[in-house]
Amino acid sequence: MTGERNPASIRRMRADDLDMVLAWRNAPSVRSMMFNPDIIERTQHQSWFEQTSLAVRRALLIVAWEDEPLGFVQFDGVEPGGVSDWGFYARPGAPRGSGRILGRTALDHGFGAWQLHKICGRAIAFNTASIRLHARLGFQQEGLLREQHRIDGVHHSVLCFGLLRHEWQATGNEHPQNPFPQSEERAK
Repeated sequence: MTGERNPASIRRMRADDLDMVLAWRNAPSVRSMMFNPDIIERTQHQSWFEQTSLAVRRALLIVAWEDEPLGFVQFDGVEPGGVSDWGFYARPGAPRGSGRILGRTALDHGFGAWQLHKICGRAIAFNTASIRLHARLGFQQEGLLREQHRIDGVHHSVLCFGLLRHEWQATGNEHPQNPFPQSEERAK
């Protein structure tokens, strides 16, 4: 597929994305898988965005497919040769396969444009979709923090993942498949 345009794109989150990202974050299907499952208020979200956007080594990103937003990605510890933590979620109701596109696009960016050495992720043990996605993207499970995180009085284990740049480069990084089959039909 060399030479073909990749319809997946990634860009910095902007102030005009705040309402969209807040709606995604507060959707029950997303919120229930978060380390903090509380509903976030608009003022709290605005303050988080203003503070986080100023941090030199943090990045708040939107991944899209042909300009259709698929989800949100956050990186912390961004610097060439650095080790970065990431977090992500696909928008509620996103087509099947959107998580993989979101992940591949973000990892391409992290290991390519930023030249990160390693990307680390964490998932609460009940978040099986995130655990499966990390595995499909080539992450290795590097640890299990038993009963590490408490939510509503219940302790949950946390899985820790890591992916090195040379491991990512060995995957081939082919362009992902279109998650919006109806857009292929319109193009015909």
